[in-house]
Amino acid sequence: MHKTKSSSSKKLADKSPAEKTSKYPLVKVYSTPTCPYCHMAKEYLKSNNVPFEDINVAANEKAADEMQKKTGQLGVPVIEIGNTIIVGFDKAAINEALKLKPKAAS
Repeated sequence: MHKTKSSSSKKLADKSPAEKTSKYPLVKVYSTPTCPYCHMAKEYLKSNNVPFEDINVAANEKAADEMQKKTGQLGVPVIEIGNTIIVGFDKAAINEALKLKPKAAS
């Protein structure tokens, strides 16, 4: 019988272009333009060079429904890191999900 390694190459093929070039899992930030914690979360990800998809739930009803189904609530930000859902801007949870080292206070 002949075995192939198709499962590992399939996993790579299933990844988005951002996942293929990033050392981080796919990150989505469900947010609104007027949410200060959303801005803080996105700035934190940017400051750690973490690519993410910014999803404006105020302008995208389908995305808002998707977010509510995942979390059971309408509050933002909701940060999806791979299979981990974080409600609110929680640096410790983000660090853990992305395996980031906390930055020293300056």
